[in-house]
Amino acid sequence: MDATARFRFTEARTAVLATVAPDHGPHLVPIVFACEGDVIYTAVDGKPKSTNRLRRLANIEAQPKVGVLVDHYDEDWHQLWWVRADGVATVHTSGDRADRARELLRAKYDQYESVSLDGPAIAIAVTRWSSWSYSG
Repeated sequence: MDATARFRFTEARTAVLATVAPDHGPHLVPIVFACEGDVIYTAVDGKPKSTNRLRRLANIEAQPKVGVLVDHYDEDWHQLWWVRADGVATVHTSGDRADRARELLRAKYDQYESVSLDGPAIAIAVTRWSSWSYSG
């Protein structure tokens, strides 16, 4: 993947995580994330949720293949782009991966100074990067 696409992905503030639902359909959820090399980290934080039994975690446990999409829309279509990372996700409730996820997320998002970040962390080992931009 070229440096511009990687920069766009890494610096993006939000993404969409796609997991495989029990019926084999897609399950999409917006996430905040941080990257380190070819690993993407996200975590379950303390923002209000309808349940603590999150579908994304169960989906990853059953089928760890996931996709993460970052995109940019503009009325000037010459500015359009997207970057997608496909990979294998693992859920971590403690240990080095969970600690690293929380450390990177706190460094990227000031909101984690006041929002709990004690839930499970997800580490995605990227196996394929792809991207597109209108202007090449």
